[in-house]
Amino acid sequence: MRATVKGRVAVFHPQGFLDGNNAPSFLTIEDIKATEGLNIDMLLVSLKKVIFFNKNGLDVFIRLLINIRNQKHISVGLCDYDTPKFKTIQTFYGSDLNFSLFRTEKIAELFVATNKSDPKTVLLYNEDPSQRSAMAIELFDYGHNPIIVQSKKEFDEKKRNPDLYDAIIEDTYLGLFGQKVATRVTGNAIIYTISNFLDAEIGNSFNIAYHNNSLNVGFRLFIFDAYKVVSMNIHALNFFTKLASSAAEYNATICFVGMTFEKTPITFKNDLEDAGIIFFDQMEDILKNKELLEELGGSSATASKQTRALTKALVNELPGFIDATVSTLAMMTNAKATKESMNIQPLEVKESQNQYASSIGFYGDMDGMIILIFPKTIAKKACELLIGEETDNEEAILDSLAEFVNIIGGRAKTLLGEKKNRVDITLPRTYSNVNALLEMAQNKKGVQVDLSFEGSHFTFFLTR
Repeated sequence: MRATVKGRVAVFHPQGFLDGNNAPSFLTIEDIKATEGLNIDMLLVSLKKVIFFNKNGLDVFIRLLINIRNQKHISVGLCDYDTPKFKTIQTFYGSDLNFSLFRTEKIAELFVATNKSDPKTVLLYNEDPSQRSAMAIELFDYGHNPIIVQSKKEFDEKKRNPDLYDAIIEDTYLGLFGQKVATRVTGNAIIYTISNFLDAEIGNSFNIAYHNNSLNVGFRLFIFDAYKVVSMNIHALNFFTKLASSAAEYNATICFVGMTFEKTPITFKNDLEDAGIIFFDQMEDILKNKELLEELGGSSATASKQTRALTKALVNELPGFIDATVSTLAMMTNAKATKESMNIQPLEVKESQNQYASSIGFYGDMDGMIILIFPKTIAKKACELLIGEETDNEEAILDSLAEFVNIIGGRAKTLLGEKKNRVDITLPRTYSNVNALLEMAQNKKGVQVDLSFEGSHFTFFLTR
């Protein structure tokens, strides 16, 4: 089977049934090798003419695609599918989904350099904030104007006017991106979803490294969505008790929402409450009560007693981190950056008024945290670019700021990945009050770089 090439995208078009028995006859190593001489940025398999597929069939294609990706460093994946097929593929691969998915071939073409001279206005939605940000930065890089929406409801409303956009992106996934552990919500809380019967396996399935790094970044409110939990045993009880105990060091709060105790001993609830865990019947009881959010820690951050020294390996990556930050800022604001100073010191902010701040962490082969302090003018300008309209709504600006910092975090993750450092990133923690950030970072020593964007002061701080 030969690939068809349009621009710098090559696509294979198998037909009929795709399973483990016949898939090897559709696509062979020789077919893949035939693409090596092509000047392409992306290699895809179209599912448009595929009547049926299973995981064994897809695996045959994916192994060949990833092999060519490793050799040529190009994007690979699947395209031309509907929503049910998209969900099926996600179910097949789960957290192992390391290739891209594009709803149509035309959507895929937006993510290659070919179309840089033909900018498009693109409506973009993905429920995963990391994916939204990854797509946004790709589209910005290629000269397009992405309009990012942060909720399915808002997306459904906007796409009722398709004439306003050149393309609408949904059911799309960029490989090697994405954080599936948690979801950022209003008030800088993190929600974890748990379900079914909880036992000792919760200790294996819960990403404790992500949780600990979220604490380090400044998150202080963690909500467990337990509506679908049937019951738990003593092993799960011990896990959550220890989790609450470790959170106390950061003055963090852990809440359970929607948990019933029809099949779980009520004594377990008493033990969890004694450990400091708070129970609520409905999620709205927390999220729609701003005073309660602040009281629980959703709007504050307390410093950890732990101090961790900078490592030489981390400092060596500093130029790449700064480049990711500066290039993203320049692209979003059309302003050039000038470096004013760089020092190894505790975080110092001369003027905390009229500024917002955000922090994002990374962990894995290397761990650290990037803190960014923005003038409100820059944050507002970035927000207007992301949502496609002017706004003075502080909550919307902070949400967009989080998207913006996610883009920078995604770029840092990519830079580290290119050097064979496998890392994951936390969700960004935003601060409307810079003093709250300073309280969280008071024990941390790092590299501070002070920059100027058209007279506006901007602070970059790399620490652990």
